[in-house]
Amino acid sequence: MADDPNSTVDTPSELIGAVGALTPTTAEPSAAGQQPAGVVAMVRLAAVLIDPDGRIALWTRAAEELFGHRTGAVQGRPARGLLPAVEPRIASGPPLPAARRCDAFDTLDDLTRSGAWAGLMPVTDREDRARSVLWWAYPLVEPDGRSLLVLAADARPLRARGPRIAIGRKLMPYAAAEAGQGAFHWISATLGPATPGGAGPLAPLLPRISPTRQRLLLRQVAAAGVPALWVDAGTRLPVVPYEPQTAGVAALAAGLGRRYPTAQQRVSAAGGSPALRVVPDPAGEPCPDPASPVPAPRGGAASTGANGHARDGAEQLSQLLTNGQAGEQLTLLNEVGSKVGTTLELDTTARELCQVLVPRVADFACVDLLDRLISDAELPEEQPDDDTMLRRVARSFHRAGDEWGHVLDEGALLAMPRSTPPGMALQRNQAVLVPVVDADIAVDYAAALGGGPGLVPVVSGRSMLVLPLSARGTVLGILKLLRLPDRAPFDESDAATLLELAARAALSLDNARLHRAESKVATTLQRSMIPSRPPQIPGVQIAHRYMPGDRRAEVGGDWFDAIQLPGSRVALVVGDVMGHGLHSAAAMGRFRTAMQTLAALDLPPGQLLRHLDNLAQKIGDDHLATCLYAVYDPINRTCELASAGHVPPVLVHPDGTGELLEIPAGAPIGVGGVPFVAKKIDVSDGSMLVMCTDGLVEVRGGDIGAGLAALCGNLIDPRRSPEEACDTVLDRLHSDDRKDDVALLVARFDGVAETEVATWTLAVDTAEVGRARLLVRERLAAWGLSALGDTTELLVSELVTNAVRVARDYVQLQLIRVDKLLVEVSDDNYNLPSLVPAESMDENGRGLNLVSQLAERWGTARKAVGKVVWFEQSLPRGYQALPRD
Repeated sequence: MADDPNSTVDTPSELIGAVGALTPTTAEPSAAGQQPAGVVAMVRLAAVLIDPDGRIALWTRAAEELFGHRTGAVQGRPARGLLPAVEPRIASGPPLPAARRCDAFDTLDDLTRSGAWAGLMPVTDREDRARSVLWWAYPLVEPDGRSLLVLAADARPLRARGPRIAIGRKLMPYAAAEAGQGAFHWISATLGPATPGGAGPLAPLLPRISPTRQRLLLRQVAAAGVPALWVDAGTRLPVVPYEPQTAGVAALAAGLGRRYPTAQQRVSAAGGSPALRVVPDPAGEPCPDPASPVPAPRGGAASTGANGHARDGAEQLSQLLTNGQAGEQLTLLNEVGSKVGTTLELDTTARELCQVLVPRVADFACVDLLDRLISDAELPEEQPDDDTMLRRVARSFHRAGDEWGHVLDEGALLAMPRSTPPGMALQRNQAVLVPVVDADIAVDYAAALGGGPGLVPVVSGRSMLVLPLSARGTVLGILKLLRLPDRAPFDESDAATLLELAARAALSLDNARLHRAESKVATTLQRSMIPSRPPQIPGVQIAHRYMPGDRRAEVGGDWFDAIQLPGSRVALVVGDVMGHGLHSAAAMGRFRTAMQTLAALDLPPGQLLRHLDNLAQKIGDDHLATCLYAVYDPINRTCELASAGHVPPVLVHPDGTGELLEIPAGAPIGVGGVPFVAKKIDVSDGSMLVMCTDGLVEVRGGDIGAGLAALCGNLIDPRRSPEEACDTVLDRLHSDDRKDDVALLVARFDGVAETEVATWTLAVDTAEVGRARLLVRERLAAWGLSALGDTTELLVSELVTNAVRVARDYVQLQLIRVDKLLVEVSDDNYNLPSLVPAESMDENGRGLNLVSQLAERWGTARKAVGKVVWFEQSLPRGYQALPRD
């Protein structure tokens, strides 16, 4: 038991300790030690700092508890892809018909483009559990670029019980007119007023940041608006971070008027404890304790000698089954067998176990499992020790007692040293019985939980039984049971029965763990092979969705892709591997990789599908796949499509009418020997192309034409964004009873205006290099981009020089002005140039080195005939392009 991070404070001793969390620890304009003025809400805040390169620079302990990812595993890694999320509903925007998946940190980065943002966004944590999270995100300007500071809080406890409230040094529970569960459902995140120096209390959230950088970041946070909560329709309270005070055993002992070490520790060091009883396993030998020998019986404790475990356990079990309680105990074991493990969900199984035991056996029950067991696919090899982290997976308590306001919430992290009953049970893999928790044990236990001296009287006087959860030779965690003083304390008869119960429950938990590990591997494989967010390509807006047929594993063979091609063109792909499960997902990964490789060759759609089919034949994979491949040219406003037995796409015209495109169907990839015929169509600006797999338009027991007819109807408003179009299509056509995977891609064709493109054909002559520089200079001046003139002319000069040396018939130079300046130099030579180091005295080989150093991005690609070398330049800050015609 310990403080719930976002619950109200009840004990006076905790009020004193918690106020210390409000003290600023920085020289930010607030003076050190100054308390926030007025009324504030104290909230357990997780802090994440993302550097300009998109990598995580700070991940606090509260972030570990909230999201499940350990600091060592995420520090320095890219933030993208770490937290799947459900895109938040913006109050000022149109309502979303369906929740859409996104990446949390990518979405927060987008939401903060125009300033700080606060709101609610659900995420999926490391254990694939849904978390309702309140967010405060701040874009920060630093010398190296734009950073992102993210603060987060678990919304569930805040909305269930309300936040802590502080008035100066006085803390109190928040009182509302409503009462009962969920009375604080209106609590939401917002930004407070911008006040100079008002971010001082946030300094403890940035412990490993240098003081200079910390002051710079806090000033920007204060200017943007400090974190705040709407606690009701008319009350907005500033938020200050609350961290549970972790006091050592010596400090707790001093608070109780005793000196360190405690009597409990002295007795433990001597080999035993009059208050602790290690209960033998009735099934046989317990796991050996590598740290120390088993203590001799003391104060009536049961014998734990190595040679007497099986005999004593058998005698106890025999007595148990023949006494008057045998019927009730057997009923309990039978109930556990029928009610625990009904699903393969780890959290559900642990929760079922706690609910069976409360209030029938105990007033409080919780399951704490090894954190690595939950977050990692492999079992930890080392034995548990004092530093082993546990995660509270489930808890249940008898609300009639109203004594459990300080219990750790589900998902909290904790460590139990050997001096505590839970730590002893975990490390020795034996049941530990404490008939009555005395003050000595309470001190050690309170210290381990970081609850402060105020937790000692809450723990004292209870009866405690801690049971190891061990299955297949591995300790998974512990089951802790507590009884209030008004019930008979646990005895060895209870321990023997519940030890058998824990063994059965541990097998169910291990089965759920194995299933979770298998599902996590499959889900990770699927997510790694499907794009998390569409690319930003000039002239086209793209959105996509993936809905797995198997919601538990989220694995299937459907995929989509958007691949940028030379000339601002884009390849749009939707495919469907026949079948389901991991094998289909693996085959999909091979097809998608091959598709990207072939697309980089810039082959026409029909030829690309032909090569993909040939490759499938050589691989020898038994899987077949349908595929639709389209290439959109935003300059010429054309779209060329080819199909390999796939569902035809729908073109939504600017007036809102839908047209089912008639494309030669072909045969699925893998059949072999079938031609693929492409079709080129003209597309208008503002039209939309809708591509999907058959899982979206199939109607059970009906014709696929019915789904296509619905898709072609007036379903999509072309004035809306592709994201909204995806939501509309899924909301109207997709239902939960469909078992097939669904991949959906919607592209809105905006085109690139003729005034934004300049194309010149150059002769194969070195004299054309000077002409190319002149053409570039004049065009950039006309566009108002003379600031880019010198660098662009230099790079164009190098690339044109290389092109005229190897070309046979022509060289083409093209400039495209969109959200950046894109420069392409093409020729009819098929060999791609490579970047090689140039020595100090070399006269050649410096062109691509200059491009790589001076350009924002650059690359090479093959075309149907020849190749193209391209580079990008960022537009000057504050540049405003002329409006399009």
